Amino acid sequence: MTHYLAHQQISVKNFRQKYKPLTSVKLALKLILTSIVLVITQNAWATKNIPVGPNIGDIAPAISVINNQNQATTVNSLMGEKGLVLVFFRSADWCPYCKKHLIALNKDLQNFATLGYGLAGISYDSLEVLNQFVNQHAIKYPLLADTQAQTMAAYGILNKAYTKGDDNYGIPYPGIVIVNKKGKVIHKYFYEGYKNRVDFTKLYEKLSQEN
Repeated sequence: MTHYLAHQQISVKNFRQKYKPLTSVKLALKLILTSIVLVITQNAWATKNIPVGPNIGDIAPAISVINNQNQATTVNSLMGEKGLVLVFFRSADWCPYCKKHLIALNKDLQNFATLGYGLAGISYDSLEVLNQFVNQHAIKYPLLADTQAQTMAAYGILNKAYTKGDDNYGIPYPGIVIVNKKGKVIHKYFYEGYKNRVDFTKLYEKLSQEN
């Protein structure tokens, strides 16, 4: 009997030693999963919409911009059959994130056109800066100049870090406003931090589902 109990104790000990590494692995996996959840949560907060821009359901404000031919342009003139995607960006001159975003949109241009949406980008840049960027990267949608920041002000997206007289006055919070054929704002995306931008592939998928 004593021999049997001793044998059982040894077996239990061996079992624990054998499967102890598995317990450590499970603990490590749990820690990794917890870290992933925290990262996802932080990213979700990082791309949370900030309270700027026109209200959903409102008529989109008029735009006071000029095109590359120095002509005034309106929301209606830019409309597609379904509506218009307006991309507000900081600068096509000195902002690398804006440049990357504009080039990415150019690649998805046909997708949005197929859905029936017109596209346009607006910034405080001069026509000279915008035309240079258009020519360098073969941009096929209009980039419009709001050099007096009237459109940025009308849309309520002027960056408050700058005031009149500052060199960078007129910079918007970068983001997107989508207007339907009736001129109403149906979507808007303005994120905290100038590095966070709308993913155009995901935006296309969202609009495809609504069509």
